[in-house]
This record gives sequence, C-alpha cells and structure tokens, in this order.
Amino acid sequence: MRIQRFFLGCLLLGQLFGVNAFGGSLGNSLQTSINVRCGQMIDGYSNKLYEDQLISIRQGLIIKVETYNEVSSLDIEILDLSAYTCLPGLIDTHTHITERADETNDLSIHYTRSMTEVREISEVNALTTLHAGFTTVRNLGAYIAWSGRDLRDRINNGEVLGPRIQTSGFYLTVPGGGGDLVIPGIPEEVIPGRIRQGVSRGPEQFRINAVKAVKGGADVLKIIASGAVLAYGGVPGSPEMTPVEIAAVVAVAHQAGIKVTAHAHGAQSIKEAILAGVDSIEHASLADNEAIQLAVEKQVAFSMDVYNGDYINAVGEVQGWPDEFLRKNFETTDSQRQVFKKALVAGVPIIYGTDSAVYPHGDNAKQFVIMVEHGMTPMQAIQAATSVAAEFIGWQDRVGSIAVGWHGDIIAVKKDPLDNIAALQDVAVVIKNGQVVKHSKPIQD
Repeated sequence: MRIQRFFLGCLLLGQLFGVNAFGGSLGNSLQTSINVRCGQMIDGYSNKLYEDQLISIRQGLIIKVETYNEVSSLDIEILDLSAYTCLPGLIDTHTHITERADETNDLSIHYTRSMTEVREISEVNALTTLHAGFTTVRNLGAYIAWSGRDLRDRINNGEVLGPRIQTSGFYLTVPGGGGDLVIPGIPEEVIPGRIRQGVSRGPEQFRINAVKAVKGGADVLKIIASGAVLAYGGVPGSPEMTPVEIAAVVAVAHQAGIKVTAHAHGAQSIKEAILAGVDSIEHASLADNEAIQLAVEKQVAFSMDVYNGDYINAVGEVQGWPDEFLRKNFETTDSQRQVFKKALVAGVPIIYGTDSAVYPHGDNAKQFVIMVEHGMTPMQAIQAATSVAAEFIGWQDRVGSIAVGWHGDIIAVKKDPLDNIAALQDVAVVIKNGQVVKHSKPIQD
C-alpha cells in the first residue's frame, strides 16, 4: 500500500476523535490534497466503466484524472483503492437532516424541542449521512425552521463533519396543509409561532414569506402544493396551494437565482406546479400521463422516494404511527412506483431523493435497489444520484462527477455496483474535498 501506514493510521484515529492527522478539526482540515488509485471508476456522467484510474486532488479540487502508470507514480503518495470501485460522492436531493424518523408517531415533540437538542440530533445525522456516501444533500424543510441553515454553516466553518448542504428553511404551506404542524386535539394557540413561519394564504403572503426565506439564507425554496402522506387531515394529491400562490414563490426564488421544489402527489397539483414554473416535483405518486408529458416538455425533474413506503409498512404499526399515515402510505406506495416506471420510459429527469428522515439517516442507499427493480439500469440510478442530481440542484459545475475542476468528493465500494446496485449500501471509503473522512479497510503493510 503506497500511502504510508502512519499517515493513514493518523487519519483513522482522527476520524474517531474528531481531529485530522495534523491537528485541527476534521471539517476545517488543510490536508485536502491526495492521490487516489481506483481499480474501477464510474465518473457519474458517462456510461463507461474505467479501469485502473488515478485521481489527483489538490486543495480540495480534482486536478487530474488519468490511467494509472506505476512508473510515473513512483514518487508520489497514493491511497491505494485498486481493489475498489470509485464513484463521485452521492447526492440526495430530499432529506430532513435535522430530524429523527422514529418520532413520526409523536409529532408534538417539535413543539418543545430546543435548538440545542436539534443541534445534537443534526450532528449525528450529518455524520451518519456522510459516512453512508452522501457528500451532498438538500435539506428540504424543518419544523425548527433554521436548523438546516445552522448545520450547513457549521459544516462550512469546519465545526461539524457532514455533507455539503443546500437548505430550504421553513415549509411554504397553507394553514392546516401538509407542511403545517397541526395535530388533532391540540389547540393551534399551543403551537409555537417559530414552527409556522411559512404558513401563508394568498399570493402576496406567500411572496412575503418567500422573500423572508431567501433573506434568511435559504438555498432552495420548498412548497407544499398538495396534500402530504405524513400529515393530518389532508388527502394525498388534493391541491392545497393555488397556481397563483405557487407562481408568487417561483418568481421570488428565480429572481434570487435559486430553485423551487414542490411537494405534490396528485396529477392536478403536479401540472399546476409545473406550469407555475417549479424546477422539480417531489413524490409525484398519482401523476397521470398528461402530468408526465408536461414534465418531459418542461424538463422538470421528479424526485421520487420509492423506497420509504416499504419502511413505513414495516415499522409504522410497530412504532405506533398514526393509522391515517399508514393508510395514506398504503394508497400511494405502489402507484408511485408505477408512475416511476412510466416517467422513466417517457424521459422525465429523475433525481435521487429519499425523503429521509421518513426512515433513519444512513439508510438512504437502500433506495437504489427499488429504482433498479422498477426499470432503471444501475448506471442510470447512479447518475440520478450524481450528475443528474447535481444539474437539478444547480451545482452541476462542482459536484456529482469525477472530473477536473470539481470538488474532490469520492466514495469507494468493494463490489461492482453495476453488477449489484446493493453494493452502494456498504460504502467503505468516503473522501470529501480531498479529505478521507471514512476508511473501513483494515490497515495493512
């Protein structure tokens, strides 16, 4: 192994104790230069599998990708992953990284949770998500509205180790809608105002709250266009926001140069959201052929969480999730997977989004298997979580590909994911910005 044993050992000890090999926090390390030899490499944007590649990263950016040459590499230190397949760091376009999945049975907990508690939860989720191979995520809404921004900024400042984050701030939703934390039997006056900041009615109020979100530091805006599955009272697919309300949010976001994603299950609300100018649709469980064709025409992406229905079915009853949530999940899971297949054949851009924390953070990669079972090739599924996802979050010039000039985000798996996509559930090596943040391979001479 060409990289020195001492150097790698220090990196691993640093991972355990929260510091890098040369002092300082892991997140703020200056050691962001490395040479990585990959036995196989998937670059994220082409359909080719490359053999025996050398990736050189300097100051966090990829400066060279070439076929490994033993003679020319004699004088440089190399992290030898010749027994692995390397891929770009994965992207999840739909997470709720500051929340726990196992609290869905009691949403009232958000009424009393402090920012200190949220920070502790967020730090665990961030590290777990990064170690699962997801080096970039979009945090699409939180009941403690700016917890995602807080986590993003602390990661960027090197205080916490976690993925690169885009965050939307609060949910933009109608009163009592899918993003409004109202619970049967609990008076609305009991609900803290801080978790209802985006509750709006009418285009002007939505415009005002969208402006607040942008000024507050949102990287993307999240609207609830139609009824949610994990919300009380609504019917999945029933329109909640009107077309003019959606358009008001889109105008604010696009003027600020950021994107809008719409939570939408039903065909009508999907079509209304697309025609109002949103950039992506979450869930799309009940889309009809017209909605699918409109998405193709406007090149609006579908972010379809086709795994989490299985998790809800498996644990919801055991954990005491509300019967209403379980029923609506049953009604939408299979139909969403059928829409997934139709949308894929029709040419809708499909991006990797899991809606975690509907299920535990770190399980994100379980969705790859479901996507392949419902029509994607393994390479298409990988691209949905790399270059295609990067394009639709607006970061196509920095993440999602192993290419010169991009961030040095690389993951490695022991088995070939093109033979078995489930290999991505066991990521052995994670490198973010040229820094080794996980390496589960035993140290060898």
